[in-house]
Amino acid sequence: MNKLNAVILAGGTGTRLRSVVADRPKVLASVAGKPFLAHLLDQLADQGISKVVLCTGYLGNLVQEYFGDKHREISLVYSREDRPLGTGGAIVKALPLLSSDTVLVLNGDSYCQTDLCASLDYHRQKQARATLVLVRVKDGSRYGRVNFAVDGRIEKFCEKSGSPTAGWINSGVYWFERSELAKLPRQAPLSVEQEVLGAWVGRGVYGFTETGPFLDIGIPEDYARAEHFLAAIRRPILNTTS
Repeated sequence: MNKLNAVILAGGTGTRLRSVVADRPKVLASVAGKPFLAHLLDQLADQGISKVVLCTGYLGNLVQEYFGDKHREISLVYSREDRPLGTGGAIVKALPLLSSDTVLVLNGDSYCQTDLCASLDYHRQKQARATLVLVRVKDGSRYGRVNFAVDGRIEKFCEKSGSPTAGWINSGVYWFERSELAKLPRQAPLSVEQEVLGAWVGRGVYGFTETGPFLDIGIPEDYARAEHFLAAIRRPILNTTS
């Protein structure tokens, strides 16, 4: 794991959180005395990731001022967008800063307790171009559901329905092959969820199902749960030799 690079998408404006987090990007929203992003970085450090590229945008200078070039054992590098690029565009912009053949990508506003070694092994066994970590939620109304086959192949990304039904959703944790990311169009904005993964359905995209807890802090109600959520879980120190 320590030879692999990770990308955290940290450029969101956090519009829906403005009523409670008005003066900073949402990755700097305070949870249990430190920014939410610090908890994500702790998770990566615990599992052996040693280099992270932070894709910043809105008030990105505040992120760099807070974290600098190091968090625990992790070396931090910044890819700052000066205009909205979308999640896919942000990844494309960060490519020159990446060196590993396989790249971990995470959304900066959600937390999934997951065994990265297990999902990486799965990604490699499937020889996938992309692997999504999927979680099952009781209320999927805020998220588009993901349909997948018995062998894990993603079959369909369903649009948000507004119906509070249970289902498997994208946790915002991905494994990508860098060679595949390098083929993405240099256009902006570009959505990795819609325009990239949607176009790859049936062509090497798999889902790894995770049973660990998941939280998205994108709305005030869930942000209010974040401290209790993080206090209730324990991040295991996992095998770092992959």
